[in-house]
Amino acid sequence: MYLATTGRPDAPPAPSGVRRRVPGTVLALGAVSLVTDVSSEMVTAVLPLYLVLGLGLSPLQFGLLDGLTTGATALVRLLGGATADRGGRHKQIGGLGYALSACSRLGLLLAGGATGWIATALAADRLGKGVRTAPRDALITLHSPPEDLGRAFGTHRAMDTTGALLGPLAAFALLWATADAYDAVFAVSFCVGSFGVLLWVLLVPGRAREKAGTAPAPAPEAPAAPRARGGLLAGLRSPAYRRIVLCAGLLGAATIGDSFLYLLLQRRLAFDATWFPFLPLGAAGVYLLLAVPAGRLADRTGRRGPFLYGHGALLLAYGLLLAPLPDAAVLLGVLALLGVFYATTDGVLMALTGPHLTEGRQAGGLAVVQTAQALARLGAAVAFGAVWTASGPETALVAALLALTAALCCAARLLPAPPRTGRRRKAPELPEPHRPAPASQPSQPSEPSTPSQPSERTD
Repeated sequence: MYLATTGRPDAPPAPSGVRRRVPGTVLALGAVSLVTDVSSEMVTAVLPLYLVLGLGLSPLQFGLLDGLTTGATALVRLLGGATADRGGRHKQIGGLGYALSACSRLGLLLAGGATGWIATALAADRLGKGVRTAPRDALITLHSPPEDLGRAFGTHRAMDTTGALLGPLAAFALLWATADAYDAVFAVSFCVGSFGVLLWVLLVPGRAREKAGTAPAPAPEAPAAPRARGGLLAGLRSPAYRRIVLCAGLLGAATIGDSFLYLLLQRRLAFDATWFPFLPLGAAGVYLLLAVPAGRLADRTGRRGPFLYGHGALLLAYGLLLAPLPDAAVLLGVLALLGVFYATTDGVLMALTGPHLTEGRQAGGLAVVQTAQALARLGAAVAFGAVWTASGPETALVAALLALTAALCCAARLLPAPPRTGRRRKAPELPEPHRPAPASQPSQPSEPSTPSQPSERTD
């Protein structure tokens, strides 16, 4: 019922032989994400300034707007994942999501200062992201060797983060050149996003029938994707997958948005608002450097540990914002820890989930995890904004720190752990003359018959 190609779902054995290259489809998806993130991060970098400082929204209003637009993707993620799995239409559904996000930039451009139209445009952007994320990550899973999933997701996230690094730079350059004309940022963002859609159409293959690391199947075959039994939530019958979904929701409920962290930094350091778009660059730079090493480490040592340690880094970032330290240390520390958090959790969570998905339900299974996380972060954004408005930012940050501590303790107990047996290595073979001929014959069939049966886990 479940994919059993990895043997150990959490920490697959190291690949034998020559190291495989990153699949071309993963690189193509990374190129699309790079361009798309330039477009989206141009808007994300200036949006808190535009809404809070420009339009005068309160922290509670900003939290509601940010949380509701994020939570609006929940059902769309599930629908997009289920539709993409039906007939293997990952490219079509993912392309629709990229196109919707690109068109949302026009909505921001035409909205002016109307909060309702801005909320609609932001919702369209988040809906597009919700539609495309699961099919895109499913394509990565389908085109990558199971033992290299962490490395594949790390490579994709590194390319994605390169766009996140360039986007704020482009936004700052445009604001500086146009004397704070936000419309120019929205217009250029739309053009870049449209180019990303074009790359998706030209570079991303429509179907992923061949197994990663093997020769492609003959063209006449191309059978339809195997149809899994049960509905979209059928994967929750697996205890390990169910725990992953629960932990993603628990930790998401204690994770406040990046925009709030940047606003807290700007408030504490009291720097000029012109420099605000530079804040995401520090976190993106650390993420870019660590994404691939973190993925490879997760493949070798198990994906559970890096995922938990990453949330520990976020916990330290919350603590730094409350600590009586020099402003420079707080600024550098928070941005660095935020980059570590994303490098060790974003792609690692998808790689941790991948081996537990039913055949033919990859996009839907990933969508359930992403939806649980998105809904939890919706509640976190609204709650943090409400506490900030009612009691001040320090009280809200202390509450977030306590909530993340509790969620991390629960996740450490609930998240499926790798088997304790470790990597099974065969004893070094003796030269042929020293090996008793009769003893070697019965030992061969006995190994797959008894020990391998209990070692296969359906979790």
